[in-house]
Amino acid sequence: MSEKAVFGAGCFWGVEHAFNQLDGVIEAVSGFMGGEVDNPSYRQVCTGETGHVEVVEVTYDPVKLSYEDLLDTFWKVHDPTQLNRQGPDIGEQYRSVIFVKDEEQRRMAEQSKQALIDAGRYPRQVVTSVEDAGEFYRAEDYHQRYYEKMGIH
Repeated sequence: MSEKAVFGAGCFWGVEHAFNQLDGVIEAVSGFMGGEVDNPSYRQVCTGETGHVEVVEVTYDPVKLSYEDLLDTFWKVHDPTQLNRQGPDIGEQYRSVIFVKDEEQRRMAEQSKQALIDAGRYPRQVVTSVEDAGEFYRAEDYHQRYYEKMGIH
């Protein structure tokens, strides 16, 4: 029995690649969530006008990999103190967000975020939001496993 988790942590190419490296991940897929337009294209999302976030939907085996392990990876692959951006990518579509499917994921995500804040790892405020998951829209095929296609490891 597999489970799903959804994370927004900047450009989805690197985030997808990081999650696909984990033992227990069945599939990590680049896509969009959180906006007002049905089945948006990458071009539409890039305008910043749809309200969507670039996300990765992770399908995983909870026997091999826990949701907490996924959260640990999420915190490591981006800077959760950058509001509406990651590095050179600027816009709400690159914001730091954990989309949760139920109250158990919400509890674990909030607890993980608070533990990160309490650890004092960052001198700036952690701006990651925890929000209810909505409809996931898969990005175009050329975005899937982009790093592997480009020979980036």
